[in-house]
Amino acid sequence: MRARHARGHGESRLREQRIRVAQEAARIMAEQGVRDHGQAKRKAAERLGIHEEDALPRNAEVETALRERQRLFQQADQPGWLRARRETAVEAMRFFAAFKPRLVGSVLEGTADEHSAVCLHVFSDDPHAVRHFLAQHRIPFEESTRRLRHDRERSDDYPVYLFAADGIAMDLTALPLDGLRQAPLDRLDSRPMRRAALPAVLALVNDPAGLQALSVSGT
Repeated sequence: MRARHARGHGESRLREQRIRVAQEAARIMAEQGVRDHGQAKRKAAERLGIHEEDALPRNAEVETALRERQRLFQQADQPGWLRARRETAVEAMRFFAAFKPRLVGSVLEGTADEHSAVCLHVFSDDPHAVRHFLAQHRIPFEESTRRLRHDRERSDDYPVYLFAADGIAMDLTALPLDGLRQAPLDRLDSRPMRRAALPAVLALVNDPAGLQALSVSGT
């Protein structure tokens, strides 16, 4: 009986710690512009003095806490930040139409804030096509790489192009054309990322609450 009680108490303590870490990680992401869930969780746990690995919440739990924080503390500002980024996404997707762009991430999901970049997947079998397109249009950019998982066993590195449009950060990940068939796995829940083509993004600009009704898929 005592062992069962102690086990239950330990599980309850871990649940409370996970909630605290998730809430603090959400605060760090909202106030400091940290975009990486893992980094935010580690900073939150360190600040709270929580060292148990099991006390770290899942990325999805942090995302839920972030939504709740936005509802409580950013209700007046967050919708405007989100709309500005969705409108910028529309312009960018028209500009990069030749690369069949798809919107991903917080601007699609509705959790974007003043620090959020517009994240697009763009597609070409020419590994240098996006770089040449940016250079041709005299757009200053930084180039990096990003590792994306396709399943439990396979992951690959892809070029990433970072620049700004009207003061809003842009983040383009360049994938081969066959990447249109199946989206990489989302870091939040290890399911295929939700992605939206231009018509769906236009619909979101006109109806910000309509994400669930749209045909937004992992393709």
